[in-house]
Amino acid sequence: MGYFEIMDDMFKDFEEYRDIQKGKGIRGKLITIINPEAEKLAAVVESIHLASLLHDDVIDEADTRRGVKSINAKYGEFTAVMLGDIIYSRAFYELIDFGSEIAKAVSNAVYLLSQGELEDVKLSESVNLDKEKYMGMIYKKTASLIEAACKAAAISAGLDADKFAGYGKNIGVAFQIVDDLLDITQNEKTLGKPSMHDFYEGKTTLPYIYLFGVLDEENKENLMKMYRKKLQENEKEWIKSKMYEYGIIEKCFNEAKQLVKEAKSLIKEFNMPALEIIADKVVERKF
Repeated sequence: MGYFEIMDDMFKDFEEYRDIQKGKGIRGKLITIINPEAEKLAAVVESIHLASLLHDDVIDEADTRRGVKSINAKYGEFTAVMLGDIIYSRAFYELIDFGSEIAKAVSNAVYLLSQGELEDVKLSESVNLDKEKYMGMIYKKTASLIEAACKAAAISAGLDADKFAGYGKNIGVAFQIVDDLLDITQNEKTLGKPSMHDFYEGKTTLPYIYLFGVLDEENKENLMKMYRKKLQENEKEWIKSKMYEYGIIEKCFNEAKQLVKEAKSLIKEFNMPALEIIADKVVERKF
């Protein structure tokens, strides 16, 4: 039985849950590659991730999730939050069976993830130009659970937990950097949401941090006027053109590629080509 089937069995009474169980499942895939016998662990970690998405959509007031109407938009914020809580609770109940070391690794990641959510909200209150703060936030919000998934899988398989954790952390941060880029470079049809939505939500992601750092005062002021604004197509094109003019897209992409390169080097001795393929796909994907 695959981990998505196990998740279906865990949450068979919640039809709404199936609406959000259509993601890439990267955490579960990583776990079952590192330890093919750990499908239930994969299901638990994927469940935790999906619960976080439910809460994230409420915080962001998101109407869609991967092009499909979000649970909060369909059923209201109360239902979305409570469904997220139910999924979290059941996942933690199942997590106990894996022993304290794995339970601590995963539960600490949820703690960091929650911190990251709060920091994301705080940083979105105004334009943030502090790269260190942003990188710390995306580590907590996105990479920490991927890191924990790889670490927990390695523990369960008797492998070097630190090396697999480092692999997971690096591809997790790279994943978010690429997400930052795709929000700018891809269209609404590909993304399943409006392009440049991050800037509208107040999120000064890595490309914007770099762009603010190189623009002259006039252009910087022009960009500032677009912050938290529903952008017209000509305004989106202006931002995109400046990103390419100053090499921002390439710079961010190269940072993500370097993280992936380091990730692959950490686990090379274990001869798991599927993990190298996933790492490469993190930077090669289009959505």
